Amino acid sequence: MRIDILCKPESGSRCDRALENVRAALEEMGVQAEVHLYKDRRKMIDHRVYVAPALVIDDHVRVAGRIPEVHEIKSFLTERPRYLKRLQKVA
Repeated sequence: MRIDILCKPESGSRCDRALENVRAALEEMGVQAEVHLYKDRRKMIDHRVYVAPALVIDDHVRVAGRIPEVHEIKSFLTERPRYLKRLQKVA
């Protein structure tokens, strides 16, 4: 799983808080993921995001323009098909 946080170069604390929330959600769920923080306008434009911060999970923009809460990030992670497949019981 890959999680990207896209920010503008001048935005500081908002991006750091988003990163802290993502790490807290991953730690609570016990899920391992690659987490990247990009402070690059070009990367934002590539994803067609024009407001910061933005949360991108496996190349899908989930949140843009606000800091996602921990419970919200956890719900995004449990929606993923790979996560649901891992939790299915084997007959």
